[in-house]
Amino acid sequence: MQAAPTIVLGIDPGTVVMGYGLIKVTGNKLELLELDILRPGKVDDPYKKLHLIYNTVSGLIIKYKPSVFAIEAPFFGKNVQSMLKLGRAQGVAIAAAMHHGLDVTEYSPKKIKQSVTGNGNASKEQVLKMLQQLLQFKENPRYLDASDALAVAVCHYLQQNKVITGTKTRLSGWNDFIQKNPARVK
Repeated sequence: MQAAPTIVLGIDPGTVVMGYGLIKVTGNKLELLELDILRPGKVDDPYKKLHLIYNTVSGLIIKYKPSVFAIEAPFFGKNVQSMLKLGRAQGVAIAAAMHHGLDVTEYSPKKIKQSVTGNGNASKEQVLKMLQQLLQFKENPRYLDASDALAVAVCHYLQQNKVITGTKTRLSGWNDFIQKNPARVK
């Protein structure tokens, strides 16, 4: 008997552009549900931006009923004001998830890239190409913030799957991965 599908909501927080991506996991099969952005940067009032982020995340949770919420941790920059704004955006997204009873998991940008591509220094374009292969879609999102958010969701799945299946062994490349994970190859 197969377990019920799990829906994962991934967020790439931001006050100018916030990306979000949702995947459905059934066994070892990943399916893209939604990939898009919110542009709170078009709103002048900083508090209304935060309200918009909160309402958007809440709306996604109500619509898709995810059981998992994963978010990208802010990276440390030199501009203190930018970091403060990013932290606020992340905080209201987390508050929306917690309001709806979801546990929150946070991943660093490097961890996300490492999980999805095998390279913690991969470019946003490389991450997108790997996601297109994993989830079998061809469209290029208008903003890479959307694919970054999708990468957060996929990273969470991969990290949880690693723990569940006990595949903590180091792989030496794609051929090694395919050999050790034949059921995951389509």
